[in-house]
Amino acid sequence: MARPDGKLSFETFPGEKSPQDECGVFGVWAPGEDVAKLAYYGLYALQHRGQESAGIATSTGSRINVYKDMGLVSQVFDESTLNTLTGHIAVGHCRYSTTGGSNWANAQPTLGATPHGTVALAHNGNLTNSAELYDSLIDKSGFPSRGEMAMGNTTDTALVTSLLAEHPHGSLEEAAMALLPQLVGSFCLTFMDEHTLYAARDPQGIRPLVLGRLERGWVVASETAALDIVGASFVREVEPGEFLAIDEDGLRSQRFAETRRAACVFEYVYLARPDTSIHGRSVYESRVEMGRQLAREHAVEADLVMPTPESGTPAAIGYAEASGIPFGNGLVKNAYVGRTFIQPSDTIRQLGIRLKLNPLQSVVAGKRLVVVDDSIVRGNTQRALVRMLREAGAAEIHVRISSPPIKWPCFYGIDFASRAELIANGLAVEDIRESLGADSLGYISQEGMVEATEQEPHELCTACFSGRYPTELPAAEDLGKSVVAARRKPPVPASDAQLAEQPNQ
Repeated sequence: MARPDGKLSFETFPGEKSPQDECGVFGVWAPGEDVAKLAYYGLYALQHRGQESAGIATSTGSRINVYKDMGLVSQVFDESTLNTLTGHIAVGHCRYSTTGGSNWANAQPTLGATPHGTVALAHNGNLTNSAELYDSLIDKSGFPSRGEMAMGNTTDTALVTSLLAEHPHGSLEEAAMALLPQLVGSFCLTFMDEHTLYAARDPQGIRPLVLGRLERGWVVASETAALDIVGASFVREVEPGEFLAIDEDGLRSQRFAETRRAACVFEYVYLARPDTSIHGRSVYESRVEMGRQLAREHAVEADLVMPTPESGTPAAIGYAEASGIPFGNGLVKNAYVGRTFIQPSDTIRQLGIRLKLNPLQSVVAGKRLVVVDDSIVRGNTQRALVRMLREAGAAEIHVRISSPPIKWPCFYGIDFASRAELIANGLAVEDIRESLGADSLGYISQEGMVEATEQEPHELCTACFSGRYPTELPAAEDLGKSVVAARRKPPVPASDAQLAEQPNQ
C-alpha cells in the first residue's frame, strides 16, 4: 500500500496534468562509507523529481548489485535491503517516465554487460534522437538479444546502456567518449562499472548536475539540496559537455563537446527544490524575485496575497513584498497528499480539489484576493480554485502567474500536456481569464522571468514559452514517449516472412 510521503508536488485536481518532473540522479564514490545509505538519502532529497520508481546499484570492486522497484524511495528501500547493497560506489535514480512507460522493466539504474565488465547507468533528461540511435544499434548488432532492452526496457536510458555495452573500445571510458557526442537532447548521466564512477552532462546543460566532496569521496547529484542532505560540500557544477571519471586515482575531466549552454528556465520556476542553487543562483530567491516582478507588471488593488500551495509560495511572498499588500495563507493543504488507491464516490469526486486543498473562510471571506501560482497548464486547477474561493466568500479574485503562458511541448524531460491540451495555446489571456472565472489574470513576461534568474537570456532554454528549441528536432513521428517501444519489434522469422509473401491459394 502506498504511503503518502516523499512527494513535494502533487495533483491538486483529479484529472489535471500538472507539469511533471523528470528524474533525479545520484552517484557516490566513497571507500569506507555506507554508499547505499548515502544514495538513499540523496534520492530522498530528489524525490520531487520523480515518484514512479526508484533504484540503487552498488559495486564492491568485483561485483555490481542493483535493487529497484516501483514506488517512492521510502517504499522501495528498507534497512535490510540497503544492507545487502555493499561496496564503495553507488548510482541511484528516482524516475518520472518521459521515454518508455511507467513499469518495472523501465526502472533505473539499467544494467548492461560490456566487454570489460558491467555498466549500471542512471539518466535524467530526454534524448531527442532515440529513433536514430535505435536504428544504429540494430544496424550494428541486430535486435538486442541480451540486456534490459531484450527484456522489454523501452527507455532511452536502456538504449544508451546497450550502445555502451556493444562498444569495441578498450575501456568503458573510451566507449563513453565515443558515444556521448552522438547523443542529442538533454542528458545528465551517472553511471559506473565495477571500479569507477562516471558522470556526463549534455552540451546545452539543460538539466542541472553538480559535483560535491565528501571527507572520503565524491558525490554527483541532480541538485545541490542532495549534497546538503548527505553532508557533501558543493565543489562546482558539472559543466555542459563535460565527462567525469572518479576512481582510486582521483577525479578526471574531459570535454566531449563544445558548450552551448541552454539551461531549462522551468527549473527556476517550478521543477527544482527551492533550497537548491543552479548556476550560482538560489532557486528560492529567483522565485521571490519573479513574484516581485509580477507585482510590478500586474499591479492590482487587493486586501490579501495568497499562494497556491506549495509551489506558488515564494512568488506570492515576492508579490506581497513589492506590492505592499499583506501576505496570508488562504488555503490549507492536506499534509497526506500521496496517491490514493481508493476511488472516491461520485459525491466526493464532485468536491474535486477539496480532497487536497480547502479554503480558510475566515481569512478569504469579503477579501479582494491576489492568488499566485507558478504556471497554468490546462486550467482545471485554477478554475476549481476560483470557484472554491468564491464559495468561501471572496469578494474579488485576481490570478497572477509567475511564468509566461505555456504554449509549446517540452522534448527535454518535462512531461507537459500535449500542445492541443495547453490552454494558452488556443486562447488569449482575456479568454483564459474568462474561462477561469477570475476578475483579472496576469502572467509574468518572459523578460521578467529570465531577469529574475540572473542568467544570460541566451544561456536559457525557454522553448515551452517561446517555441525556440536549443537543439534540432527530428520529425514528429520520431519524438514522443513511445518512440523506442514503437521500434523494438523483433524481426519476423524468415519462414513466417516467406509464408506471408505467398499468394492465397
